[in-house]
Amino acid sequence: MPADLHCHTKISDGSATLEDVVLLAKRRGLSTISITDHDTLAGVTRGKILGDRYGVRVIPGIEFSCWDYKRGRPAHLLGYMFSFPDRLEGMCARIGDARKKAAAQMIQKITRFYPILPDMIVKTATGSTNIFVQHIMMTLMNAGFADAMFGELFDKILGPNGSCRATFEYPDVYETLELLLSAGAVTVLAHPFRYDNMGLLPELAEKGLHGAEVWSPHSDADQTAELLEQAAALGLLTTGGSDFHGMNNTRPCPIGTYTAPDESLEALLALKTKIDKAKN
Repeated sequence: MPADLHCHTKISDGSATLEDVVLLAKRRGLSTISITDHDTLAGVTRGKILGDRYGVRVIPGIEFSCWDYKRGRPAHLLGYMFSFPDRLEGMCARIGDARKKAAAQMIQKITRFYPILPDMIVKTATGSTNIFVQHIMMTLMNAGFADAMFGELFDKILGPNGSCRATFEYPDVYETLELLLSAGAVTVLAHPFRYDNMGLLPELAEKGLHGAEVWSPHSDADQTAELLEQAAALGLLTTGGSDFHGMNNTRPCPIGTYTAPDESLEALLALKTKIDKAKN
């Protein structure tokens, strides 16, 4: 059955709990999902336990927020079924610390203009490993200053050029790929069209990238066809997922809206077996 290999929970910037994501997947008839929370492994162990409990295979995953410094734009890498998760903890901590500093700067600016308290934002982020812009917007919605997560107010204060936006230095995408490979992960470039990463794709493939996320809400039909063609030319795996965030999204996209077909999932699992054999 199809697999949704790109799902976020409250552990990062999603709105649904880990358990609810697993239950939603079961109700949607999915046999396999991957929890790929941003820059954290916090849900990996519990995800497997919940998957076993409810009869859904939960593949360990992570989505690292990176930067393509050559082109000056973001790039996200997905890592699946890492054999040595401890090798990723340092990177998770590094990004987490930088994100916390950026969040503190944004909160300081926001609370100057809107009568909300930092504790309100922290409370909204309960269960997450960090404070994301979605938590700030949810607090503003709770206070009655907005009626939608993403819209005019978000663009004004927290969008890329927002007056209260704070940025931080993301890890280099090549450095992150090397780290994931050293951890024994199957590596995939997430939603290549979202951040205009098609030029980056062949360069990462040369460095050992295993796959490209083909089926996602960030690619239209023509772009999906182009990704399939590129993946075949580069000898890459193809994966898919809904990039599920619950209500913390720009548009409705239930879990299972975008999936990887059976043959893609089988290829992913087979490659992991091959990687493990090569390391032994």
